[in-house]
Amino acid sequence: MTHAARYIDSDLQREIADGLPGLVVLQFGTNWCGHCQNAQSVVEPVMANRPDVHRLLIEDGPGRSLGRSYRIKLWPTLVLLRDGQELGRVVRPQLAGQVQDLLRLSVS
Repeated sequence: MTHAARYIDSDLQREIADGLPGLVVLQFGTNWCGHCQNAQSVVEPVMANRPDVHRLLIEDGPGRSLGRSYRIKLWPTLVLLRDGQELGRVVRPQLAGQVQDLLRLSVS
């Protein structure tokens, strides 16, 4: 990855994610995924302008229960939560506007 952001092997459980306060983006992917690496140049600048949104980069894959509970099929997938409730998601963003549109859902 060209940026410092790295997906982490997380034991975060869905019950805990459902209780996360405030605005949170769960970003599912892997460090070796080309789509995930390419998306970083789109996601990073947008997220840098939204310090009010906490972002967790969650390493996903077969048998990872959190990704399965959100029905993640493609990487990267960004899921926006407000107080644990899903507001929306974007899959494989290629334009900053796609991530900005997702974050606009937080003010609706």
